[in-house]
Amino acid sequence: MAIYHFTAKVISRSKGRSTVAAAAYRSASEIRDYRQDLTFDYAAKPDVIHSEILAPEGAPQWVHDRELLWNAVEAGEKRRDAQVAREVEFALPEELNRAEAIPARAGVCRARVCVARHGCRSQRPLGPGQPARARDAHDAGADT
Repeated sequence: MAIYHFTAKVISRSKGRSTVAAAAYRSASEIRDYRQDLTFDYAAKPDVIHSEILAPEGAPQWVHDRELLWNAVEAGEKRRDAQVAREVEFALPEELNRAEAIPARAGVCRARVCVARHGCRSQRPLGPGQPARARDAHDAGADT
């Protein structure tokens, strides 16, 4: 039986958060933060089975590069209290296998959460027994 779970959070500089660090953690990858001159390396993080970046049709190819995308988002916001991105977490039925869960998460991100509705980018990692997460960037930062 499916249990409903949906949470939305803001990634805000005033709370000391970085979208680059969050993206590296969620995707279990290494990303350099140009603004802070730091490298966030979560490549050894276990349990990330699948991660990809979704973008609207016609988006430039560079938005599929995680480091370029999230650094562009950070550069697009100048204020120290900027709300740089939003993170959306939702659960899918446990009964879905991996082959069904990956396209289901993409469908939710495209149709409901980010891409189709707001024209923004989405990064969606998948881990075993974990809810889906979609992170969307404010349009101004991601299109620069």
